[in-house]
Amino acid sequence: MLKIAVLLSGSGRTLDNFHECIGKGTLAAEIQVVVSNVRDALGLSKAKEYGYPAFYAAGNEAINAILQDYTVDIICLAGFLKLYEPPPALARSVINIHPSLIPAFSGDGFYGSRVHRAVKERGCLVSGCTVHFASEVFDEGPIIVQKSVELDYEDTSETIATKVFAAECEAFPEALNRVNEKGIDFFWKRVQP
Repeated sequence: MLKIAVLLSGSGRTLDNFHECIGKGTLAAEIQVVVSNVRDALGLSKAKEYGYPAFYAAGNEAINAILQDYTVDIICLAGFLKLYEPPPALARSVINIHPSLIPAFSGDGFYGSRVHRAVKERGCLVSGCTVHFASEVFDEGPIIVQKSVELDYEDTSETIATKVFAAECEAFPEALNRVNEKGIDFFWKRVQP
């Protein structure tokens, strides 16, 4: 069972999903701690309600100081809108979810609604999400799981976001379960340097 830390910047919808999946027994993980880089993030309030240790920390150094007090196998970036630099011991143990099928609509500046607007503007008929290990470059670490969603001509960026988030709710727990089963090194060895 994975021991995870959750880093978030907003409402904590992914935290809600993790908490629900753990409760149902469909996610083989335990949430050790939740940290936000936004002092009044709704996700921190939710974490406290769920009974998880929850902290505000503005930067990487402060976040890592908190994490060192917990046993953590994986750090989950769950709507964390900042480039995170983990401590060396966890450098290959950070997992992110991105709201597109990487490599499309990814990289610096592509996050959240910006991705969905770009997908709509391009006229795409398929989008989706990618769960991947994070590296020092935005959206370039090894891919763990991808889920696609079909789009309609009439979809707005908001309806695309809704469809993609539904896929994210399946993909992130599935990815964590795969990492639990196969180990971290399996995924890093799959990609070419």
